[in-house]
Amino acid sequence: MNKPMRRVAVFCGLLILALLVRVNWVQFVQADELATDENNRRVTIEQFAHPRGDIIVDGEPITGSVETDNPDFRYARTYTDGEMWAPITGRASQAFGTSMLEGVEDGILSGNDDRLFFNNTVDMFTGEEQRGGDVVTTLNTAAQRAAYEGLVNAGQGGDAAKGAVVAMDPRTGAILAAASTPSYDPSTFAGTSAEDQEAWVALQRENNPDDPMLNRALRATYPPGSTFKIVTAAAALENGVVDDIDDASQTEYQNPFRLPGTSTEIESQAGSACDDVSLREALVLSCNSTFLGLSHDIGNEEMISTADDFGFNEEHFVPVRADASVYPEDNDPQNAMAGIGQASNRATPLQMAMVAAAVANNGTLMEPYMVDRLVAPNLSTVEQHEPSELSQPLSPENAQLLQEAMESVVSEGSSRDAASIDGARVGGKTGTAQNGEGNANNPFAWFISYAIVDGEAPVAVAVVVEDAGAERDQISGSQLAAPIAGDVMRAVLDSQN
Repeated sequence: MNKPMRRVAVFCGLLILALLVRVNWVQFVQADELATDENNRRVTIEQFAHPRGDIIVDGEPITGSVETDNPDFRYARTYTDGEMWAPITGRASQAFGTSMLEGVEDGILSGNDDRLFFNNTVDMFTGEEQRGGDVVTTLNTAAQRAAYEGLVNAGQGGDAAKGAVVAMDPRTGAILAAASTPSYDPSTFAGTSAEDQEAWVALQRENNPDDPMLNRALRATYPPGSTFKIVTAAAALENGVVDDIDDASQTEYQNPFRLPGTSTEIESQAGSACDDVSLREALVLSCNSTFLGLSHDIGNEEMISTADDFGFNEEHFVPVRADASVYPEDNDPQNAMAGIGQASNRATPLQMAMVAAAVANNGTLMEPYMVDRLVAPNLSTVEQHEPSELSQPLSPENAQLLQEAMESVVSEGSSRDAASIDGARVGGKTGTAQNGEGNANNPFAWFISYAIVDGEAPVAVAVVVEDAGAERDQISGSQLAAPIAGDVMRAVLDSQN
């Protein structure tokens, strides 16, 4: 072979080698990235080439699949009571992707999870169509309905209130309800038609200021207002600032309370009745002065530590991501305000349900979750969730003291008629959180609570009503939020009898 030919041969050999390297790089190194690329149409086609598995609540599917005449997407997703369950299911849309459980558990639901390899291999040999697995949730239908309908009915003028409810089992961390309103029906944009496109566009925040696609239960944070006084009380007990909830000499704070280092005075709604009251009385009367003073005396570092123990300052995955609630590093006056749930203090409804759950569960906070197990098409269990402890924000002794105080709030306070349940010990705390600069906007109405029956706490609830269209003087936690919490707790207890 002459020299020019050798050069051509070597060059061609290098080209072949480069091609082999590139093919192997694409097949083995970039395979996962390409397979999950949002622009890879074949992935979406495969997602809807066969019926998806179902999301299961109380043994019944709340999702389905229907065959279409679309040559690319053979099946479209359907939903039962779509608006009620949307914060749980999310969407599985041929045009707009997946979210919430439909997104997190897409591998199981679509049948493409590697753990379904054996099942898919058997189907291939038997000629059966590939099938998706099921996601079995911890949700309680009665509790979810009570939460959703409570928020809808709380609205004035025929519109649903803006707000959210989270209920959980304090003993395990299982989420029993997660409602958010206004909501949306993911069936309306499950396909690729012009009507689906119009429905999607109409739901976007820039076109709909009510933002119905925002999951307020998990991904909206609010000033928790007076419901946060439970955390401040826990910090006082755990740090030895208070050891007797009925000893007023341990909480000698005057109303109004002057913020440290400022001339600003903060009033309590109960006025002089909040002078020198015990911790129990301060919770019943919701005395700002007491908890401003406690938060200041405890200090920002220890307040952050206690808030962290309750789950603040970190995201939670249930397995859907929940936004982090925030108790911030701050100066003395702002730390005092954060201790009554104002300033830069922000919490999700999930977070405040966790606070109530930890107190009800004798100080142990369980990790929240909403998926009990994943099931293969042959009904074998692919994955089983095991409840696990997240933290211990309170000793059992201090938790029981706080239970006594929270139960006095219900038995002696304005939420008595709405939240009391025959045969159960009910503890709670109202909150009316200031909203906007100088409290210019209507406040948020909160209520957190739990029910204990025969020494066990099967349910804890957090309710926030962001906007019910009510007049300002009609907005309070006891008026708007407590009735919803009471209905949800009763629904859980009734379903377990």
